[in-house]
Amino acid sequence: MEIGQLEAFLQVVQHHSFSRAAEALELTQPSLSARILALEREMGEPLFQRMGRGVRLTEAGRAFLPYVERALESLRDAMDAVDATRHPSTGKLRIGSARAICAYVLPRILEAFHKTHPGVDVAIKTGRSSDVLDMVVSEEVQVGLTRTMVHQDIESRHLYDEHVVLVTHPSHPFVRAGVASIYDVAHEPLILYDKESSYFVLINRVVREAGIVPNVQMDLDSIEATKRMIERGLGISFLPYNSILSELELETLATIPLKEGYNVVLPTSVMVRRAARQGAVVDAFLELLYSMYPESLSGETEDPFPEPRGVASG
Repeated sequence: MEIGQLEAFLQVVQHHSFSRAAEALELTQPSLSARILALEREMGEPLFQRMGRGVRLTEAGRAFLPYVERALESLRDAMDAVDATRHPSTGKLRIGSARAICAYVLPRILEAFHKTHPGVDVAIKTGRSSDVLDMVVSEEVQVGLTRTMVHQDIESRHLYDEHVVLVTHPSHPFVRAGVASIYDVAHEPLILYDKESSYFVLINRVVREAGIVPNVQMDLDSIEATKRMIERGLGISFLPYNSILSELELETLATIPLKEGYNVVLPTSVMVRRAARQGAVVDAFLELLYSMYPESLSGETEDPFPEPRGVASG
């Protein structure tokens, strides 16, 4: 079975005609017909019903079609991948990202990457951290951005520590006090963001360690929805700091430090599959990441965000 035979088959399907398919492939009609006949002999079944003014697929042809489409698509992807290993300015970059990172961190990274590599086609898939790990392991994506995780088939590098902070409305009494106790938090209406997320796991640990039972009023699956609820004074929440930068700038939200000194951070890393060579496009993207989040002499990564702050009410 040859690639030319598969291409001829697909063109006939798309054009419903041997003559128009031959024209699209810049072949003579006898040459195209010979490819189809050779393919049918190899398959052991006729793939087309020849009619007076066109052709249509047989039952065997309909069963064969989706596999031909996937095979040719995989071949095109393979050619693009090989080309990308030679030319970092072109090709395709497949990224898997945790949802919060995709929404609030990745746009700035991709903006910088696009300036130096405008010809690279970027495809993004999102999920929870465990989902992103699976994507990288299965090679569904080339690069993963997520909370730090360990896997034998994965190489990871720490980029930054994401602060998870207490967030309130600017007129909340916590803001006027300048600080809040974790025990005071237990009496406030609490809005939780995604019980399956890494952020919730961290906050739940802090609450358990303090021995308190939070007053949960809402359980949402969206950071944006959580922020809108807080802005309307319907509760408080713990959220990743970089998700509220715009609101802090506009003074529609405030962050409050905890009196007990809890410092809830989520280490964030980039992951790639262990391989001798990642390809020029992936190498270029990693180089950009490492320049944006350099390692310090102590081996720690510089914090890309300032310390959390409260916004005083006007």
